[in-house]
Amino acid sequence: MQEPSTGDEDASTERAPSHLLRWLLACLALVVAYAVVPISSDTDAGVLVLRWSITVAMLAALVISIRWQALRQLREADAPVGALVVGILAGLLIFALIDYAVAVHQPGEFTGMDTRIDALYFALSTLLTVGFGDITADGQGARVLICVQMAFNITAIAGSASLVTRKFTQRAAKNARRRR
Repeated sequence: MQEPSTGDEDASTERAPSHLLRWLLACLALVVAYAVVPISSDTDAGVLVLRWSITVAMLAALVISIRWQALRQLREADAPVGALVVGILAGLLIFALIDYAVAVHQPGEFTGMDTRIDALYFALSTLLTVGFGDITADGQGARVLICVQMAFNITAIAGSASLVTRKFTQRAAKNARRRR
């Protein structure tokens, strides 16, 4: 037996495509930004300080945003998960960009990291596994960075991914019950 519609379901269904489009555009914008942010080894010290300050501010904002979204997921049963997915992608791309910047500005910190694709591959392998050994953090600075990255991955990204998975599972079960 199907429950009567309250009208709220129709409103959320109508909003879903616009939310999905907004999240997809946000993900696309993050990937494009990752690809075009200028990183060159011949930058003066003032520009480097500004860039690293902006990067630290972006990481702080990302941590706050992911925390806020995670708490929202726990409080609201039907909270949209798209913003959390965007946060996961943002965290991955920010760390890939930081890894690449370190490789460019501090030659010898990483072995095997020559391109942004290498950095993205390394960030993904650090997030999803313990790495494959083809790109390595050889310098002490790179190793500290990777320790921070792994801590961020396990707390913010893995925790967020777990929440997203749980939400999708709960919603699928709810939809299955509704169809019966």
